[in-house]
Amino acid sequence: MALITLDGVTKTYPVPGRGQRGRTVVAVDDASLEIAEGSVTAIIGYSGAGKSTLVRLVNALEPATSGRIVVDGREITALRERQLRAARRDIGMIFQQFNLLESKTVFKNVEFPLRIAGVPKAERVRRVTELLEFVGLSDRAKNYPEQLSGGQKQRVGIARALATSPRILLADEATSALDPETTEEVLAVLRRVNRDLGVTILIITHEMDVVRALADHVVVMENGVIVEQGPVYETFSNPQSEVTKRFLHTLVRQVPGDGEFDELRSRHPGRLLSARVLETNDVQSRIEQAVARRPDAIIELVYGGVSTVRGRGFGYLLYEVTGPDQAVDQVFAELVGDDIDEVR
Repeated sequence: MALITLDGVTKTYPVPGRGQRGRTVVAVDDASLEIAEGSVTAIIGYSGAGKSTLVRLVNALEPATSGRIVVDGREITALRERQLRAARRDIGMIFQQFNLLESKTVFKNVEFPLRIAGVPKAERVRRVTELLEFVGLSDRAKNYPEQLSGGQKQRVGIARALATSPRILLADEATSALDPETTEEVLAVLRRVNRDLGVTILIITHEMDVVRALADHVVVMENGVIVEQGPVYETFSNPQSEVTKRFLHTLVRQVPGDGEFDELRSRHPGRLLSARVLETNDVQSRIEQAVARRPDAIIELVYGGVSTVRGRGFGYLLYEVTGPDQAVDQVFAELVGDDIDEVR
């Protein structure tokens, strides 16, 4: 069941400056997307791709120029401001720079949205105490933000975002200001938010390790357009768009770029095979068997790597095949096909 639906959504802004009257820039272009209840969806793309704008459309911090946005059965694009304020209580948000109130304690920061919502004091105390225990910060309730590490600040941000018991959590580059160890601490909390509380998470990130560790679906954006979307494993193991392939280079080594390829070619002048490795195929054993049948052909792994997403392996391996021409030709004739190509 879709908890969030975008149907042909476009967002444009007027171009500032004299002489620019009537000109607009398109931040999100005809975006259609369904986000299932209980899922974790990552939106990835390079700077200026439209990721942050898309998320701000979901919680109506930005009005859509055209199209429909439905969140939890309510058409956000048709609500008045007073109705939007009520709808936003079901949507929590955490930020890259934490956005904590420096003059207030950890307890008061988490309590703040409950005070705004008019929740009675006894209920506020109970809820804040519960949330600080959930994020592992019960002993920091009286501390101020300046006394916390970056990871602790972000866990306060998560607790505050959950204060009103939202069904949706939006995370805008929530780990990009953190070191790897602290990032894992925050991701562990977010996994619990999704698993134990059933909160649907929509996360903007450019960190592929975050997508791999947390998300089950991924949306790839470029120049305001959704160029690819789907389950993380299927999308990463068989990318269709060039921007997805560029992102994957940070996660697993694929066919080398031009400069790198020239250097590799100078060291390995034989014929090259590129094999796409999936948990559902047997390319490595196929290659080994083909070479075993022709002992005068020599095969060497020269480039590539294998990674995992949600416990499922995938990767790309580049082999050099050398030996007598007839033996090499036979190896290639047998192997080239599904998931194995010759690289020229």
